[in-house]
Amino acid sequence: MARVIKITAAIFLVLLVAIAKVECQGCTPSTISVQQTNTGKSVGGIDTVFQVTVTNRCRCAVKNVYLRSNGFSSSTAVDPKLFRRAGSGYLLGDGRQIPSSKSVTFLYAWDHYFKMAPASVQAQC
Repeated sequence: MARVIKITAAIFLVLLVAIAKVECQGCTPSTISVQQTNTGKSVGGIDTVFQVTVTNRCRCAVKNVYLRSNGFSSSTAVDPKLFRRAGSGYLLGDGRQIPSSKSVTFLYAWDHYFKMAPASVQAQC
């Protein structure tokens, strides 16, 4: 009887690890949501201020979230701990962990919005 319980417990543990790995593999760029809002404010009477909110929709925490944004520029300084050029993309939140359902938000100003899309993400399961 004890041997059956040990085998059953071992199988249960293996299944839990497998489920965690599957959930972790589900953390792809498509689980990262990018929303931009025109704040209604302007800088220098020319450039519109946009608020960008990037949300982790994965069940697991993620880190090293990179966005693509061709030609991105801002007439005001963007906090580099929130969004900065890194290689061919832009690193979000200094690469730190973003828990499930949490967001990183930053502002930029330009005469038009820049399309932004998740490029890569590293799951933390």
